[in-house]
Amino acid sequence: MGWLDALLGRSKPVRPNLDALFALPSALVTLEAATGLKATGTGSVAFRAAEGGAFAAAERDAKALLGDRVEESDDGYGYTWLLVRRAPEAVGDLVTELHAVNSTLEGAGFGPSLLCSIVSLAGADGRRLSLVYLYKRGTFYPFAPLTGQRRDNALELQARGVLADELPLEPDLSRWFPVWGAPGL
Repeated sequence: MGWLDALLGRSKPVRPNLDALFALPSALVTLEAATGLKATGTGSVAFRAAEGGAFAAAERDAKALLGDRVEESDDGYGYTWLLVRRAPEAVGDLVTELHAVNSTLEGAGFGPSLLCSIVSLAGADGRRLSLVYLYKRGTFYPFAPLTGQRRDNALELQARGVLADELPLEPDLSRWFPVWGAPGL
């Protein structure tokens, strides 16, 4: 970044670090100890599909890695979601598969099409929480949906405090976007 960029308030975009996903299994153990929430075994990747054969081949390759454990869906915002289901105790395998989908699309040159990856947790009391990895920011944030498109802000802030030393968390709370209706929540 040059002095003119600094003067005009511009900054370099953060490079995504997909390897940060591998910190999730230990972070989930920490989160379970603090909140009682356990991994559900579901995770998903959201991306905006591109036109053309190259993207279709990359998407096909990503889905082939997951076999019959993947479900594809589209949301009303133009994003495609690949939902992966694993046994709740196989969170390490789930994270590896989410990483593989992201890496496949990124390696084929479609990194800018990636939106986020999500791993979900739930409690016996009905509370739900998802950890969302923002591809373009290289950071995580917690999302705790309630009924009626409301959020459990207290749980989100508790999760932020618990995970501060575990994951690169998004410091700008205005970027903690709700992912209503995301598969696997």
